[in-house]
Amino acid sequence: MRVREKIVRQGRVLPLAIVGVGAIAILAVWVGSALAALPSQSAFNRAGNVLIADQFNNRVTEVAQNGRIVWHFGTGSSVAGAHAVVAPNDAQRIPGGRTLIAATGAPAGAPGYPAGGAADSRVLIVNRAGAIVWRYGQAGVSGSGPGQLDTPVQATYVPSGNILITDQANARVIMVTPGKKIVWQYGQTGVTGTGANQLNNPNSAELLANGHILIADEGNNRVIEVTRAKKIVWSYGSASGSELNAPAFASRLRNGHTLISDGGNNRVVEVTAKKLVVWTYVTNTRAGSVTDPAPSQAVRTREGTTLISDQFNNQVIEVATDGTIVWSYGQIAVAGNQWGQLNAPYGAKVIGDYTGLTPPMP
Repeated sequence: MRVREKIVRQGRVLPLAIVGVGAIAILAVWVGSALAALPSQSAFNRAGNVLIADQFNNRVTEVAQNGRIVWHFGTGSSVAGAHAVVAPNDAQRIPGGRTLIAATGAPAGAPGYPAGGAADSRVLIVNRAGAIVWRYGQAGVSGSGPGQLDTPVQATYVPSGNILITDQANARVIMVTPGKKIVWQYGQTGVTGTGANQLNNPNSAELLANGHILIADEGNNRVIEVTRAKKIVWSYGSASGSELNAPAFASRLRNGHTLISDGGNNRVVEVTAKKLVVWTYVTNTRAGSVTDPAPSQAVRTREGTTLISDQFNNQVIEVATDGTIVWSYGQIAVAGNQWGQLNAPYGAKVIGDYTGLTPPMP
């Protein structure tokens, strides 16, 4: 297990309303922390860093193991643009040091946005310099026509160079080529349901080693494994069942089990092929937790720990098998955009470890 420094304490905003020598000392600590937050290109794309989709801060950040921010994309603006990403839900480092981002957009009622929300509806590939080098979807325009998306919540880069996109509000998962052609789709565009080739509010899609696609079908309270011929060959949960409640993410582990972020139940579960729950981590029983943190993404590292985006607890935590938190970023139940703070982080992955292909493939 990696030994990493916890940074929650370091990220705290220190008070300045103190007089005398003590104030100078505290100010020195604060300035040192601020300088440590400046991007460091030398640490960019280093294995073990954590890439975080910091949803309501409208940014993606790469954080070193000691908590230093070494790269980021997004100006913080809630208007989609060439350098601005609105409410990203997912990010993944791909070959060439590029970053694949699901620029989801914020729903109506999201804090800090206009009452009607703020659209983005793009999937982006961004280079190290922060330039968009590939895009599918139109900035701030949601739709289902050619080259359009509506609330893309997750994207996975596959070995062929194609990109698997979970296009949530269009009730579909699509495979798009670099030339922006749709070559595979599961779900009928704009049609929600539980029938054949139907989804309801899908939230993630991952490519499995056998070529099948694993989908977290959030609105149907299920996770399904489908073949390229669109046949369901494995599932857990159902629209009428109680096994899951709004599963936000699912991935297949090396042991054949499936790891699921069961957001509506505020937990992460590991389920066997025979549908037995063999591991559970509940996030709302932690000291200081909000009532419904709705963990949105959980990935298993090669070391056996689990990296969890504990969304409304405003933290990313790394948990050992015994439930011990071995690393964290963000202040529990405190939203912010200063160093050491997050605002509803939706996804996080360890660079050089989790690639989006499950099990992780070279």
